Amino acid sequence: MPKKYDAIIIGCGIIGNCIAYELAQKGYKTLSVDKQGGSGFGSTAGSCAIVRAHYSTFDGVAIAYEGFFIWKNWGDYCKVEDSAGMAKYRNCGSLMLKTKGHDWRKVKRHFDAVGVRYEDWDPDQIQQKMPLFDLHQYWPVTRPEDDEHFFDKRRELLEGALYSPGAGYMSDPKLTTHNVQVAAEHVGAGFRFNTRVVDVHRKNNRVQGITVSDGTRIDAPVVINVAGPHSFMVNQMAGVDDKNNIKTKPLRHEVAFVPSPQEFDFEHNGFQIGDGDNGIYLRPEVGNSILVGSEDPDCDPRDWVADPDNFNRNVTDRQWNAQVFRCARRIPNLPIPGQKRGFAELYDVSDDWIPIYDKSDLDGFYTAIGTSGNQFKNGPVAGMMMAELIDNVENHNLDHDSHPLQFKLPNSGITINAGFYSRNRELTPESSYSVNG
Repeated sequence: MPKKYDAIIIGCGIIGNCIAYELAQKGYKTLSVDKQGGSGFGSTAGSCAIVRAHYSTFDGVAIAYEGFFIWKNWGDYCKVEDSAGMAKYRNCGSLMLKTKGHDWRKVKRHFDAVGVRYEDWDPDQIQQKMPLFDLHQYWPVTRPEDDEHFFDKRRELLEGALYSPGAGYMSDPKLTTHNVQVAAEHVGAGFRFNTRVVDVHRKNNRVQGITVSDGTRIDAPVVINVAGPHSFMVNQMAGVDDKNNIKTKPLRHEVAFVPSPQEFDFEHNGFQIGDGDNGIYLRPEVGNSILVGSEDPDCDPRDWVADPDNFNRNVTDRQWNAQVFRCARRIPNLPIPGQKRGFAELYDVSDDWIPIYDKSDLDGFYTAIGTSGNQFKNGPVAGMMMAELIDNVENHNLDHDSHPLQFKLPNSGITINAGFYSRNRELTPESSYSVNG
């Protein structure tokens, strides 16, 4: 006889586990399954775990800012101590430089509308806090191998920056995700690892459950696809991929690590920094190091991956150099090591880089996908919103496609129209079409 649950969650990354936690708190008997050996072992493990509010859309800013209240009180959210330890929120603050690569005026309007606490810094204030910075403009973003004037000094200075004091990053994305697993188990959720989904069962346009690789059939009237870079494959199993107006596919992304100049303690005094002028983002890392990621400028090639189980996890010379040399323009004294440190992981990217948090054309089948590289910070809030959506559709006859869920954020009190994240939306014109969402 097949095993039966109220809901099956496919994927045990940060968003999948938060959905399981929120549904279990509502009384659902849930089972989370993942092909990896533990929570957060997939793409979540490669997340930079950055918590910042500068998004290109109002909804993105509002949900990210809601997360500030959760991350800074992480133990209160989990409500239970993880014997493996509790991840820590590093409240370093976030600095979005006013560059031509960011529509910072729009972000500032969103900050004001949402109520994000921020300070508007002039160049002197930036220099006081970040004396290692060169504040010249370098727009447009170029690659060192294509631009013979790459390191030439420029004349114009940046206008300033928006500083968000409540931002930062979680110390360990994998441990963070395990914390949520323990919290979910404490309220009755079940987890099963090393378990690959091989089929999604349907009958009369209703999901029936799944079959996993050992042949076990597991039944449930609700199945949620939170499979990250594998999400398009699960949608294909469920027969819904062709019906979605917005689709997803995996993108390989590299992150580099470099030491901070010895004269500056970036680990303890640096910020999470968005530098659209150089197409990079930075954050502090242990050992007085700097994490350097790409903001996907037009000059950087997009490395789309056909098989999410088979891709190069190591950094490449060309992309490592591009990201680190751009960082060196902003930090002229940056030590550039001979050994290239870093890694590559997959993003689950939608057509407009905005996630799909939605039901599907198959009754009982839901998706929390297309989370690119920027939704880790939104995991708990996305979990709450998805749980509300599922509960309202399944138990309160909500016609979400015609009358989308109106989800009230518990701390800010702002109401989000969940239809913004619909699978049937048109491409979002406000999107940055990058990791900035």
